[in-house]
Amino acid sequence: MFKKDVLPLSDVLNRALRQEGLETPMLQYRLIDSWESVVGKTVARYTGEKYIRNQVLFVKILNPALRSDLNMMRTDIVNRLNQIVGSRIIIDIRIY
Repeated sequence: MFKKDVLPLSDVLNRALRQEGLETPMLQYRLIDSWESVVGKTVARYTGEKYIRNQVLFVKILNPALRSDLNMMRTDIVNRLNQIVGSRIIIDIRIY
């Protein structure tokens, strides 16, 4: 008999996603989805659209006072979002 190379399913899925170029879009989706857990439900209520372009997360905040507070905490939010995803997906946040 011959010995088969048995891999965990998570390794097989990660390898397939990487080969097909789908790993980064999936991580970007997870990062955007984790916005509420990082900033809290109150801030999430005042959040409009969110998208990533060129490793920058663009977030529309509807309250001007909250917008200025979040601008001061940008680096901390970037670090926490990247930590949740487990990869350096974004390098900055633009709050508008």
